[in-house]
Amino acid sequence: MTLLKPSFQHILYVLFLCFGLTIQAQESKSLDLESQIDAVFGSFDDADKPGAAVAVVDHGKIIFKKGYGSANLEYGIPNSPSTVFHIASVSKQFTVFSILLLEQQGKLSFDDDIRKYIPQVPDFGTMITLRHLASHTSGLRDQWNLLAMAGWRMDDVITKEHILKLVAKQKELNFNPGDEYLYCNTGFTLLAEVVSRVSGMSFAEFTKAKIFNPLQMSSTLFYDDHEKIVKNRAYSYGPNGNGYKKRVLSFANVGATSLFTTVEDLSLWSMNFAALTVGNANIIKKMNTLAVLNNGNTFGGAYGQFVNTHKGLNQIQHGGADAGYRSYIGRFPDQEFAVVVFSNYARSNAQGLALQVADLYLKDHFPKVNPSEAPKTEAPNFMSLSNKQLEKFSGHYWNDNGTYARRIHVKNDTLRYYRNEFSESPLAPISKNEFQMLNVNVDLKVKFKGAGNKRKMIVTVGTDDPVESDVFMLPDYTANDLKGFNGEYYSEELSTYYTIINNDENLIITHPRLSDFEIKPIKNDVFSGNGIVKFERNASGKITGLRVSNGRVRNLWFQKVE
Repeated sequence: MTLLKPSFQHILYVLFLCFGLTIQAQESKSLDLESQIDAVFGSFDDADKPGAAVAVVDHGKIIFKKGYGSANLEYGIPNSPSTVFHIASVSKQFTVFSILLLEQQGKLSFDDDIRKYIPQVPDFGTMITLRHLASHTSGLRDQWNLLAMAGWRMDDVITKEHILKLVAKQKELNFNPGDEYLYCNTGFTLLAEVVSRVSGMSFAEFTKAKIFNPLQMSSTLFYDDHEKIVKNRAYSYGPNGNGYKKRVLSFANVGATSLFTTVEDLSLWSMNFAALTVGNANIIKKMNTLAVLNNGNTFGGAYGQFVNTHKGLNQIQHGGADAGYRSYIGRFPDQEFAVVVFSNYARSNAQGLALQVADLYLKDHFPKVNPSEAPKTEAPNFMSLSNKQLEKFSGHYWNDNGTYARRIHVKNDTLRYYRNEFSESPLAPISKNEFQMLNVNVDLKVKFKGAGNKRKMIVTVGTDDPVESDVFMLPDYTANDLKGFNGEYYSEELSTYYTIINNDENLIITHPRLSDFEIKPIKNDVFSGNGIVKFERNASGKITGLRVSNGRVRNLWFQKVE
């Protein structure tokens, strides 16, 4: 039998057939991925709704990009990968990068005192470095909280000058620099101003010349003028019954926010972390390195970015939220992969959407765990305690450091941890005085010690340091008692007055630019509502003023006006 030798044409045909099948398979896979991404953004794919834009980067190339819904509902303009969005706090990594570019040029040091460049920042008796500002560890009060307390609306025109003047009037810090992490926008406004003063250019000009132009981010700018016209921009929206309403943003300040860009342009930025066009390896390493507190601990924050894992893969990420804008960039450096999602609807979850897209591409990279080798976690051995045994832990508990109150009570034969009317969690006993919190995604234990008015509640989350709260009795104020708190209170730091009056049960705070709101007594001289209000008295018991804490602002002083 003679074997026929295949002709050259036959070999070419077979190769062409195989190559064609490979391309077909790739196209089929690509179409399948697109349909799955379309499903992720299905609720936005409507011309009568605000929407989103997404881009996917793999090994230095944009492999997917698409827009959904409308950029402008009034004119029916669709979102696309080239639509310009305000991306809020994602801006912060550009601010840090700019500072480090100047450090690379020998014009400053990351560990310089902020007052070297902006002497208008008050001397708090301890040095605040540029590094502190870039890692949210400065102790400065947050600009947005301060402005809101001063009577500003977030849709007011808020300029850099407004913020710098507000910072200059501050007399106290939230904490000693480096002692804690507390997210602080103020630090990034100051960093942007340092860039401007050191470079001799506006921050918008510096970033355009040194970052955006070299990276060919042609649709990107820092928006430092609220009247500037930006072509192809998306406007932001929030819910309004069954429809939508505009969420107006008139910021004219930069550094903490106000970067305008597209998903295409931000993809080019993500590529620079793997294949440098601007900056150097030292800058990238410094930005990606976890910041360290004074006690040596880290907290997941790097510089202008956060570092975590997603399903076992290393991720460096940041999100943003201003008005109705939502944004997220997640970089997976080990896979040279990134996903960018922007939205112009306030109820969208840009991070959740981005990670759903990442899962579609990275599922083969997730660590595979053999069920037989997976660590076995034994279910807690819960005890059975009587209602009488549980009731001895009931009461109100106050944490003075965090300035918040919690209530412990028994309901349906179960001890419960009450935060507010919308949030409480059951506690299951693991000993006679220690409980496991149920229905939460962390290992949280609550322990009680002491008795009577000396009782303490100790809360431990995972391996974190325990947090102690003291039991207290709710005050029983009469309407006449509440009158003793009435009057005018002035904050020199905010240049604003508040007036306090009372009804039969609570105090009412009024301000010329804000809606009236109630504060309710939670312990003697301490009230809750839009934050915590603590009244202070002199030696004779006369009220001299009050201090307000509301998350990113702690113990802001208001003097009582005679």
